[in-house]
Amino acid sequence: MRKHNFSAGPCTLPQEVLLKASQAVVDLDNSGLSLIEISHRSKAFVDIMENARALALELLGLEGKGYKALFLQGGASTQFLMVALNLLEKRAGYLDSGSWAAKAIKEAEIFDDVYKVATSKDANYNYIPKGYDIPEDYDYFHCTSNNTIFGTQMKEFPNAPIPMVCDMSSDIFSRTLDFTQFDIIYAGAQKNMGPAGTTLVVIKEDVLGRVSRKIPSMMDYKVHLDKGSMFNTPPVFAVYTSMLTLQWLKDLGGIAAIEKENEKKARLMYSEIDLNPLFKGFANKADRSLMNATFTLENENLKETFDTMLKEADVNGLNGHRSVGGYRASMYNALSLDSVKAVVEVMSELERKA
Repeated sequence: MRKHNFSAGPCTLPQEVLLKASQAVVDLDNSGLSLIEISHRSKAFVDIMENARALALELLGLEGKGYKALFLQGGASTQFLMVALNLLEKRAGYLDSGSWAAKAIKEAEIFDDVYKVATSKDANYNYIPKGYDIPEDYDYFHCTSNNTIFGTQMKEFPNAPIPMVCDMSSDIFSRTLDFTQFDIIYAGAQKNMGPAGTTLVVIKEDVLGRVSRKIPSMMDYKVHLDKGSMFNTPPVFAVYTSMLTLQWLKDLGGIAAIEKENEKKARLMYSEIDLNPLFKGFANKADRSLMNATFTLENENLKETFDTMLKEADVNGLNGHRSVGGYRASMYNALSLDSVKAVVEVMSELERKA
């Protein structure tokens, strides 16, 4: 029996995707060859890559709107520098809303001309900064849509007068948005798409070519676009599994359909956190994430009992990040409502026993 997997990433994946991916490792489409043996230049894999890229644009509603999708390596952490290399000419503005946003700022600061337009570090990132200005003479504005560690999520995005870049690693494909407001979106696959090893980057092509510096080939978006995400050997298994997950999402009814399920899961989880006197939510209520619910025990003496009960209920990956402590329920697209119910039942049972 599969456990209820609340891991923050790599995260749970649809069972049907796991089965198809595992079969492909043995034999891809009855070809007599393993997915991880075939040439990445073969028609079989080129078709996989093209399908994955097309599905990403289709689900985001960006087909025919001047965007291209790439599947690259190096995780979102490489994108922290890659964005600056490709877009930063004079100065850039960053929203400091969590640990990953802070890391993006640190990498971009190699060029010095990086400024925080606002920060929530003063409250250990338990809220999303608001009411800030974005100067029109900046090259771009960078934000992080969902803060996995702290359980906060941007509910609205600024009407930026300059190109907007967004790290959507932990909530991409989870809710409906007007994705045309972004010029670059990037996301590590290991939250809502597939296994670790590839990163989706969606780029509005006309935002490129504005910097004067020479960019190393592996860090140049235009090089990867020109080569169709095949400039170097791609991570074939991660791309294939991401393609399967995107097809699974499309078959469900797309982002609009999964958003309804995600809202059900979040309502159930946060309702128990708020109604159960043994627990306290960490994030500001107005900024609570649909993907990551962070909470703590009011009485730490109950931790051993609670952890034992969770284990007995086959709940995995609920421990919080060391920056916050407590617990974190990561409710990505493939996590079922039944898994959330399992945790809520344990929390309720703890209250009855206490």
